[in-house]
Amino acid sequence: MRILVILFALAMPLVAWLSNSGRFGPDNGTVSDQYPTLLVAAGYAFAIWGLIFLLDLVYAFWQSRRTLRDDPTLAKVAPWAAAGFALTTIWMPLFSMGATQPGIFWLCLVVIFGALFCLLRCARILSLDDTPQHGQWLWAWTPLSLHAGWLSLAAFLNLAQVIVAFKLMPTDDMTVWSLVLLALAAALLLWMNQRMRGNIDYTLAALWGLVAVYIKQSSSSLTGAETLAWAALVIAIVMAAQTLWLRMRHPGGLLPNAARGAEKT
Repeated sequence: MRILVILFALAMPLVAWLSNSGRFGPDNGTVSDQYPTLLVAAGYAFAIWGLIFLLDLVYAFWQSRRTLRDDPTLAKVAPWAAAGFALTTIWMPLFSMGATQPGIFWLCLVVIFGALFCLLRCARILSLDDTPQHGQWLWAWTPLSLHAGWLSLAAFLNLAQVIVAFKLMPTDDMTVWSLVLLALAAALLLWMNQRMRGNIDYTLAALWGLVAVYIKQSSSSLTGAETLAWAALVIAIVMAAQTLWLRMRHPGGLLPNAARGAEKT
């Protein structure tokens, strides 16, 4: 299973390069521009994928070391990480192909929410490990938490684009349903952050995306864009405050040993 983690970690940047080169259809930015929404982030924000792919590769090779072969936590994480990386890889060409075959967007939704579930499982398992391996925080928890944090927002951005693509909701004024989607994303972010006792890397990825939504919508001419911009900024502030409060309550390491033990029982 750990070999699969390496293979899919290698596949993600390779497929991303092929996708952005137009091998499967228009690049992701072009497809996204075809279906403007109030939840889209500024273009620079998607550069975080480069960092995520790099750190995921570091994690993949780190967890494959012989000295970690018998670690039960890493063994438990490996299937979820492999599945999350595989689904992330599959999503990229599917999203490009959706430009000419919109029905594929429905499959994209299933894939991205599946990837989100897998990466959240990884971050959660690592957050509750009461006997972490040396370096586990840096080489496993950080990469997988960043990936999970970004997907926690990206999945809802994808959902908004599907709604626009199929006109499932009004597209002349998208304010109300966009606020509902943003509220759902915020609920997931805050809930998972609380369960992980203030996951700093998860929070940083989410804040990166939320601030990018604020920047993009602040200059957008779409109806309701300003409202969504300020809503995204408020959520970012609330999540940052929540993380600070949780880290003050649970200083030192990912979780206090007592708390981790209590969560596992």
